[in-house]
Amino acid sequence: MTSKESNKKKTNISTIIIRIAAIILLIVGLVLIFNKQIRNQMVKQNQSKALSSLTVKKVEQNQKKKGMFDFDKVKEIDFAQVTRSKVKDTSDAIGALAIPEVNMYLPVMLGLSDSAMATGGGTMRANQKMGKGNYAIAGHYMTAQGVLFSPLEDSKKGQLIYLTDLKKVYVYKIYMKKKVSPYAVWLVDNTKKPIVTLITCADGGVNRWAVRGNLVKTEEASNKNLQVFKLKQ
Repeated sequence: MTSKESNKKKTNISTIIIRIAAIILLIVGLVLIFNKQIRNQMVKQNQSKALSSLTVKKVEQNQKKKGMFDFDKVKEIDFAQVTRSKVKDTSDAIGALAIPEVNMYLPVMLGLSDSAMATGGGTMRANQKMGKGNYAIAGHYMTAQGVLFSPLEDSKKGQLIYLTDLKKVYVYKIYMKKKVSPYAVWLVDNTKKPIVTLITCADGGVNRWAVRGNLVKTEEASNKNLQVFKLKQ
């Protein structure tokens, strides 16, 4: 190989390396620019997958698992967290939640792990039972409409909240909606009265939205009443 050919080969290799580096930088730049949009889309996919794969058997299996209930370990949702949840697929759905009037349809997850919170609403105490005591659920507020707990901001008193474990459907009527301090831990305490408590961020995380509903009806789950969750038995 002549000196001229050798130099030409080196130039070609350098050109290829530069082009590859440019493509990588372009991809990284696009990811940074559209980080939120990509993240929100991935969360939506997590929600849909968890809901569509719900079965009575899976719910029963997941209910026996040990969830994470340490509030201090709940982090603000980010791209990396959502990606890990999607890759590992470790979130454990134990039911579904719906508030049709605000277009809110989510899986109910066991505990407050990163995977659970990147997929749906997480139960806030161990051994919670739908239709008994205070069934407390927390979820991330997202700026994208319809993602995780963002629709909760539009809920109103008198609207219905539906929960299901695929065996029964529990219908609650909202009687309280207000902003509270992040330290209002009393909202998680159990109650004698059967209620549901939904909590998400408000005012950029400075406060919390707290929504509560009384249990007004319990029905056996069927294809007909599971349609409110966009599910089939």
